[in-house]
Amino acid sequence: MASHDNRPSQSTNRFGPSRGDLIFRACFAVAGLALTAGALLWRGLPHGPGGWEAIIISLVFFAGTRGWSVRRLVRGDYPRS
Repeated sequence: MASHDNRPSQSTNRFGPSRGDLIFRACFAVAGLALTAGALLWRGLPHGPGGWEAIIISLVFFAGTRGWSVRRLVRGDYPRS
């Protein structure tokens, strides 16, 4: 029975964000999460549904961006020159 390896090979990804772009995106996401946390600490928890919506959307966006970028960096899934 053949084993299935889901990791991409080194030469599979010729397109997409470069390593530097992924590092920038990961740092930008960490900064966004820090700013969101700072806003919550300074302003407190929101009282209405619109405030919660903004907080949840920003957390999902920044956490997802960070996770996606770090995952691709760890796997080495970026174009090599």
